[in-house]
Amino acid sequence: MKAEAVRMITREGLTQSEVGKKLGIPKGTVGNWLSKYESEDEATMPGAPTVRELLAENSKLRKELAEAKMKEEILKKATAYFAKESFPSMRS
Repeated sequence: MKAEAVRMITREGLTQSEVGKKLGIPKGTVGNWLSKYESEDEATMPGAPTVRELLAENSKLRKELAEAKMKEEILKKATAYFAKESFPSMRS
């Protein structure tokens, strides 16, 4: 169960609270398991990013992706609007 909890956090990007709820264990226990995993990870792979760093990067990239998707939608709508203005025959 420990490995599953750590995997859910490190690979799936779930929070400690979410994992605790899904597995029916206290959030603090999940945090302890994650801390142990992080310290072992650093000891076996010096110079590699820590789980916390990877989670922070993942969060940042998710926000950037959401922003990019929003901008894409705005550009699609703007393109459609200006196409109608430039080519009045396209209006329904």
